[in-house]
Amino acid sequence: MARDIKRPRDRDDAPEFADRLVAINRVSKTVKGGKRFGFAALVVVGDQKGRVGFGKGKAREVSEAIRKATEQARHRMIRVPLREARTVHHDIEGRHGAGKVVIRTAAQGTGIIAGGPMRAVFEMLGVQDVVAKSLGSPNPYNMIRATFDGLQRQCSPRMVAARRGKKAAEIQAQAKVTVEA
Repeated sequence: MARDIKRPRDRDDAPEFADRLVAINRVSKTVKGGKRFGFAALVVVGDQKGRVGFGKGKAREVSEAIRKATEQARHRMIRVPLREARTVHHDIEGRHGAGKVVIRTAAQGTGIIAGGPMRAVFEMLGVQDVVAKSLGSPNPYNMIRATFDGLQRQCSPRMVAARRGKKAAEIQAQAKVTVEA
């Protein structure tokens, strides 16, 4: 007799995530007996199919800081619509504090042209072709937050059509007419 009881998801059923350590920072506090070190880690996690998240963790040991950051990144994941599962739908700008990034679509075969922390985000997201430039702050925390700000504003034609009460084909037809004119 087969059971139809729904069981909680096992770890094996969960989608597989890849993670990338972006930055690690060591800080020291001088105390009576000498120096006490602490570590801060910045990690990007993604399924390479359109979901990505970032997290930061602080601890006395590097491994514990990375574990905390990875856990936080998995809880703060966002879904980003991708065109043909390889690039973004349209050019976008993202801002956070003094950090500003410009993310542009790219033709097939271009690859990921982005520096440091942004490259990690795109690789974990599963983007294959994109051109990105960081303007302003070189701080990896601000760069990643600015990149996420831009990615959250990314809209697919289907999302725009739903917002306007039209069909996706109508929106794409209007876009082609605008480009040709």
